[in-house]
Amino acid sequence: MKLDIVIAGVGGQGSVLASRVIAQAAMAAGWEVRTTETIGMAQREGSVVSHVRIGSQLYGALVPDQQADILFGLELAETARALMKLKPGGVIIANQGKVVPASVSLGLSHYAEEPIRESLYQKTKRVMLVDADALAMEAGNSKTVNVVLLGVLSALAGLPFRRDDLLQVILESVPKKAVAMNQEAFERGRKIGVTFHDRK
Repeated sequence: MKLDIVIAGVGGQGSVLASRVIAQAAMAAGWEVRTTETIGMAQREGSVVSHVRIGSQLYGALVPDQQADILFGLELAETARALMKLKPGGVIIANQGKVVPASVSLGLSHYAEEPIRESLYQKTKRVMLVDADALAMEAGNSKTVNVVLLGVLSALAGLPFRRDDLLQVILESVPKKAVAMNQEAFERGRKIGVTFHDRK
């Protein structure tokens, strides 16, 4: 078994935490894991790409281009930016929310939302595009977008870890006062993931 996941987002969205949660759940299930991150110049709102490789006899932490089984995107444009990592027929789990760069706010560039969306569907038919920002707010905290998407991920068939193991790692990784809202965010995401799965 081998599973390669690339997580794309911007600083402050929790992409590194998401990669560590996935890695810990896989290790708890007995798999070998390799992880690494590439982080942009800005601490917040700079590009962050995390790589998680799960299986046996893993030789490197970076997922080669066209090899990721899953592209996990916390921000729409950053998901599109990482498309070269996804293998043909791979799965995209992505937040449809945007983090608009300052250059767009100043009118110096344009955030081409529709072409970005189209690029995802041109790459693969297996796209789960989720309003994770709204689901996170419904769960009680806008910062739980990463947990919402982990819930969506947990509904995929064939993962090398159980849904309960993934949730347990999440709840052990957050402060006690945030446990309930993170569990709610996870369950809201999982419900959406099951709905996507049932459409097949």
